[in-house]
Amino acid sequence: MANHKATRKDVRQAAKRRDRNRYYGKTTRNAVRKLRTLTDEKAYDEALPGTISMIDKLAKRGIIHKNTAGNLKSKLAKKITLKPA
Repeated sequence: MANHKATRKDVRQAAKRRDRNRYYGKTTRNAVRKLRTLTDEKAYDEALPGTISMIDKLAKRGIIHKNTAGNLKSKLAKKITLKPA
């Protein structure tokens, strides 16, 4: 355990950040999973912008890499265009 006052504070802050980042990451992963299971095109179209926004926020906060975010968004958008009419 840390002995300096500032280091103790840093440990507390890191724990808070870790918990917050895990929450955001898990929530977004669940949203992506839910989106992938949708079969109704209208529901998919409605849910897509919210999920993309969540992915962008993760990338902005540094929880996931920006290229990972781009790949995820691309795959989700591609699914919309490939649906049979």
